[in-house]
Amino acid sequence: EVAAKAFDAPRPRRAGTKPPEPVAEGPTRREQRAAASATLASGVQTLIVEDDEAEMRIDRFLTTRFPQLPFTRVQSIVRKGELRVDGKRAKPNDRLLPGMSVRVPPLKLDPVADRPRSIARDATDADFLRSLILYEDADMMVLNKPFGLAVQGGSGTVRHVDGLLEALTGPDGQKPRLVHRLDKDTAGCLIVAKTRIAASTLAKSFRSRAARKVYWALTAGVPRVPQGRISTYLAKEEPTDGDARMRVAQHGDEGAAHALTYYAMVDNAAQKLSWLSLKPVTGRTHQLRAHAAHIGHPIVGDPKYFSIENWELPGGIQNRLHLLARRIVIPHPRTAKPVDVTAPLPAHMAQSWNLLGFDASRYDPIVEAPEA
Repeated sequence: EVAAKAFDAPRPRRAGTKPPEPVAEGPTRREQRAAASATLASGVQTLIVEDDEAEMRIDRFLTTRFPQLPFTRVQSIVRKGELRVDGKRAKPNDRLLPGMSVRVPPLKLDPVADRPRSIARDATDADFLRSLILYEDADMMVLNKPFGLAVQGGSGTVRHVDGLLEALTGPDGQKPRLVHRLDKDTAGCLIVAKTRIAASTLAKSFRSRAARKVYWALTAGVPRVPQGRISTYLAKEEPTDGDARMRVAQHGDEGAAHALTYYAMVDNAAQKLSWLSLKPVTGRTHQLRAHAAHIGHPIVGDPKYFSIENWELPGGIQNRLHLLARRIVIPHPRTAKPVDVTAPLPAHMAQSWNLLGFDASRYDPIVEAPEA
């Protein structure tokens, strides 16, 4: 649970006392980023963790401070021990506390041309993002991320949600922030925070597993057990590759992390295809895709994990990943009341549901699955 913050009402000023001196406004986030970029290109710097960055992972801290660095590069810096937190080597999943000093080594970066943003392009990007909004208030919004749109940039990825969010930057330089990620080909609910405080609070909800997520998938075959629990350890096949295929590992293996998923079969078509509803308890990379393949029922259209020999795609079904972040329930970052948002089926999944006679309004048994 996330506790709502209580703010004390302003107290009346006693007669004869002077009003407090106005506090000079500090640099905007855009100015801070520009200064950070200049320092990053020139040499070593020491960053001090701010209050609203408390409990932030060290890798996410770096991507927030230096958005021009690819996430895979950030991971490489930490993994090689080039980063120091209070003088000690840091791990990617280490959490930061206010006041900690983070020493960033000198990095050689190709100079980036200062290309002014196009007003027309910003307007187009802003309109596109607004067309995806499923829920919005002053603190957060939930987007219906389309199939094929990456959440963050990487090698060869130019258009992504994180970049598009620049178009919604406010006059104070505050850019909406990603709170979690979805795979490029996974459609559905994606939470974005509008302020740093909201981003920090929402991130804590994910870490404490206060957020409840439900995914829908179309899988090959029909599970022998219609409802069950998948508990494994997962590790990357290539540790240096940010988007590497995940493998089922043993406890104690290097890079192995526990992954837990509950599943329930909602319907099936001629004992050939299943509509599975999935509730991940943990949030590992490719967790649902790897778990579905692990139980022998890979997700249709999955280029990484679908490996059934002599399996033919049924007629009329597109060869696209059939995985949807269907629903998310998360405590509001300010009020702590549940925000419950549901995403519609993307076009290719809606076509498959219609072809197979699945009713999207049917009762979803995953609701009864345990929460941990």
